[in-house]
Amino acid sequence: MASSLRSLAMREARGGRLYARMFVGRKTSKSTYFLVLLALLALSLVLLLLLPLHFDDASIPRLHKHFLREQEGFGHRGPQWTEVVSWEPRAFMYHNFLSKEECEHFIMLAKPHMKKSTVIDNSNGKSKDSRVRTSTGTFLHRAQDNVIKAIETRIANYTFIPVGMLL
Repeated sequence: MASSLRSLAMREARGGRLYARMFVGRKTSKSTYFLVLLALLALSLVLLLLLPLHFDDASIPRLHKHFLREQEGFGHRGPQWTEVVSWEPRAFMYHNFLSKEECEHFIMLAKPHMKKSTVIDNSNGKSKDSRVRTSTGTFLHRAQDNVIKAIETRIANYTFIPVGMLL
């Protein structure tokens, strides 16, 4: 090895070209390249057949079931699956997302704080009561208790949005 390095250094000193022949690998035949290209082409064709070329609601089955693993929570939720409502705008329905006990927990937390919904007054930009709005609502605090933390984690897992990024 030392002699080959010495001969390379002498060749460079004489102004000749320097080729690093120490790391020459095996020659690959053309048939190997052909087989690799053929395998890549076959894989590309399979992927194209599996993926729809356009996202049209008519071309996608109305009910797409995607069973999800059971996650922590409160109460029994039953089998969970996702229904594709629309690709544009993107909308999904997550069946059995909350258990009956989780819904009752939300109601118990929110009920004492419910307030009549308001509308924005166009003249001054402030909230005002309206006969048109008949609903009531409230806001819960993020990570208010363990049940809400588990539901926030479930939302993050379903939507692929980290818990800290959820609105």
